[in-house]
Amino acid sequence: MVLEVCIDSVEGARAAEAGGAQRVELCSDLVEGGITPSAGLIEAVRSAVKIPIFVMMRPRGGDFCYSADEFDVMTKDVVIAESSGADGVVLGLLLPDGKIDVERTRELVDKSRPMQVTFHRAIDLSPRIEESLEQVIETGADRVLTSGGKQTAIDGATVLAQMIANSRQRISVMVCGRVRKTNIRQIALATGAREFHASLRQKTTSPVTYRPHRPSLSMSGIDEYARYATSPDEVRAMRRVLDTLEAPEDTIHPSPRLNRRP
Repeated sequence: MVLEVCIDSVEGARAAEAGGAQRVELCSDLVEGGITPSAGLIEAVRSAVKIPIFVMMRPRGGDFCYSADEFDVMTKDVVIAESSGADGVVLGLLLPDGKIDVERTRELVDKSRPMQVTFHRAIDLSPRIEESLEQVIETGADRVLTSGGKQTAIDGATVLAQMIANSRQRISVMVCGRVRKTNIRQIALATGAREFHASLRQKTTSPVTYRPHRPSLSMSGIDEYARYATSPDEVRAMRRVLDTLEAPEDTIHPSPRLNRRP
C-alpha cells in the first residue's frame, strides 16, 4: 500500500522519506490548500530525496475554474516541473458549473507525459462525483485524489468504496481527508483503497524572538510566526499500520504507470 505525504519544504521531504512514505506531493502555501512551488524548491527537494515527487499545478488559491492566462501559466509550469526533476504533477480543472473541464485537463495530461498525473480534490467540489470520476478517467489521468466528496475520508467511506469499485482498474483512487494513524486501518478496510494521502505536519516553535504587534503582513487571524513541520514519527506510525494490512487482490488497483525514478 502506498503512502503519499503532502509537504512544502526540503525538511518535510526528508521527514516523509525517513518515515517510510513512498511519495511526496510538493506544494507551496498549504494555508491556501497548496499552490505551485518554485523551480528552486522542486530542484532542492529532488536533490534531497530519492522517492518520487509529485508537484502541485495550481497558479492561485480559490476555485478551480481557470482563465486562459492561468491555463497558460499551468502549461508552462508543467514543463518547468519536469525539467526540475518532478516525477508527476497534481492538477484539477473545473468548468463554471462545477463539472470537470475534460478538454483542458486532457491537454495538460498530454503535456505532462511521461510524468504521472493525479487529478486532485477538485473532484470533491463537483456536483455528481460518480459522473465526475468517469470524466476524470476520460482525461487520461493516472489517479484521482478524493475524500468521496465529504469533509473526511471517514465520512466519505461508502462513496469511496463505490468509486474504487467503479474505477475497474482504469484509474487509481487515492484516499485523503484527515487520514491519520488512528483511522487509516478503518478507512482501508471500509474502502478497499491501496493509496493514501496525508499531511502529517505539527506546529513548531519559531526561532524569531522579536515580534512587533504591527504591521501585519498576512490576513487577519493568521499567526505569522507559526511554522509547521512534517513529523517522521507520524509518517512512520502510519506506515506501520499499512504494512499490517492485507487487502484482497480484487480491491487493490495498481497505478497504470510505473514510477520513472528509483
